[in-house]
Amino acid sequence: MDAQSRGRAEEIDPADQWVLNPRTGHYELQLNDSAARERPKVAAPRRSSSAPAAPTAPSPGVPGQRRGDAPPGGRRGGGRSRKGGGGGGRRKKALLITSGTLALLLVGGAAAAYLYYDHLNGNLSVTDIAGAGTGGFKKDQAINILVIGTDKRSGAGNEGYGDKDSVGHADTTILFHIAKDRSNATALSIPRDLITTIPDCPTKQPDGTTKTVRGAKGVRFNTSLGQEGRDAGCTMRTVKELTGIEVDNFMMVDFNAVKTLSTAVGGVPVCLEKDVDDEDSKLKLTKGEHKLEGEQALAFVRTRHAFGNESDLDRIKTQQQFLGSMMREMKSKETLTSPKKFFSLAEAATKSLTVDQGLGSIDKLTDLATELKDIDLKNITFTTLPVLDNPAEKVKATVVVNQGLADPLLQMIRGDVSLTEVEKKEQAAKEAADADAKAKQEALLQGNRAPAGDVRVSVYNGGGPKGAASSTLGWLQNTKGMSKASNQGNAPSKVDATQLEYAPNQADQARALADALGLPATALKMGTTDAAAKTPMKLTLGPDFQKPGTPLAPPVPQELPKDVQQAQADKAVCAK
Repeated sequence: MDAQSRGRAEEIDPADQWVLNPRTGHYELQLNDSAARERPKVAAPRRSSSAPAAPTAPSPGVPGQRRGDAPPGGRRGGGRSRKGGGGGGRRKKALLITSGTLALLLVGGAAAAYLYYDHLNGNLSVTDIAGAGTGGFKKDQAINILVIGTDKRSGAGNEGYGDKDSVGHADTTILFHIAKDRSNATALSIPRDLITTIPDCPTKQPDGTTKTVRGAKGVRFNTSLGQEGRDAGCTMRTVKELTGIEVDNFMMVDFNAVKTLSTAVGGVPVCLEKDVDDEDSKLKLTKGEHKLEGEQALAFVRTRHAFGNESDLDRIKTQQQFLGSMMREMKSKETLTSPKKFFSLAEAATKSLTVDQGLGSIDKLTDLATELKDIDLKNITFTTLPVLDNPAEKVKATVVVNQGLADPLLQMIRGDVSLTEVEKKEQAAKEAADADAKAKQEALLQGNRAPAGDVRVSVYNGGGPKGAASSTLGWLQNTKGMSKASNQGNAPSKVDATQLEYAPNQADQARALADALGLPATALKMGTTDAAAKTPMKLTLGPDFQKPGTPLAPPVPQELPKDVQQAQADKAVCAK
């Protein structure tokens, strides 16, 4: 904390007041009477002319203001907590941040400490993404968080980085997929020089209106952010266009995040197989092991000429190694038992973050952290979207998607298939349960079929091609004689795969419709109570649906092609 702006804070260090309670395993704020009386004078750094401004994360487009700063434990302009309290006393206000929140922007981690709620809320920057994404992660579904590192120059000490006059790019982009059962996660890096299509992007303007920035074809992926007024919502939309995966939320950081977080954790261990002296990034290290923080840590993740074939793809591998090491450091005993480190990490992480409204408070970040807390590092996989040199270029500067390798990888992520080997006992139990469930599903296709004219079904589009519900209706009525089908347009919410919902007394109709459309047993969802007469079944077309009469997309592969790059977060790898 900045001593110039915290009043008499030098007399009481807040971090020193956190004590580990061995009964609960949590840190608790314990102040004696004199400390409690001093507490209102211990304020968070305020942005004023007498103290340097805290570094802020970039926010292309129109970000919201940082939430108002307030003294830890209290509101702005008042001495009472939200729960009330009289006299000069102030109730201690804190929030338990469970595993993962502090490190999520760097793809996970684990922590448990009581941290100052109002003050940390005030550190966050929030951007209105104009409806991009799903509207926010859900507890009972897989989660997709887009982590964006921008090269915009922002914050003191960053004058020498990035393009001098640039408003920033999506320099480092990682799509973090958390499995529905929370047993594993995949961190997919997207190369910044990938040639792709950027869709039209609605963006919020300063006056509150929404402007649509026109899309572009055959451009670098990194121009999805900052350029022509595009915000992080546009990067989210571009990722969906590219991968078929809709993003729930985003987190964005700038150069300061690497410097401040690596310093707050006490340095990040790295290993080098050779001496390095890179003039561009100013990385100069000898062969062997090092612990990097601040400027050195930033130089390590920025270098393009120190390792491999000096390409951005090798820089991505270096960044993945660094992030894995930082995650291991955050889970280490030294970090978990240090209140000072927790306090520093909380400050560094929240000051570095720009998020969407769905993650725009410590409460929401805590909910997300709760979903992540039990994932073992060995079940977190780093990988990179497979690419090839752009065949249209004589001088190779950009890349294009290698569809042969990318398609199965993306299918596995969309299908929520782990890229890692989870615990053998857990895996065996899961396989047994899957086999039992598959047998029960296959049994749904056994039995009588209703005549085509008796099949009643309402058709919805829940993620299939545009106009899929209408074309399917016409095909069922005109080609299959199912005249009682009806088109209901877009579904209330999207589905991961095509599904047919029906009642037990509609099973014969469901089998007939499954035969006509070529639906697999896994698409059938039978309810528990019979339906009233003339009640239609519900067919929701998902992203695996192509067109009527064409089989659904093939089953999701269970193993990656051997040439797809991957690395587990629990393993230390030396850069070479």
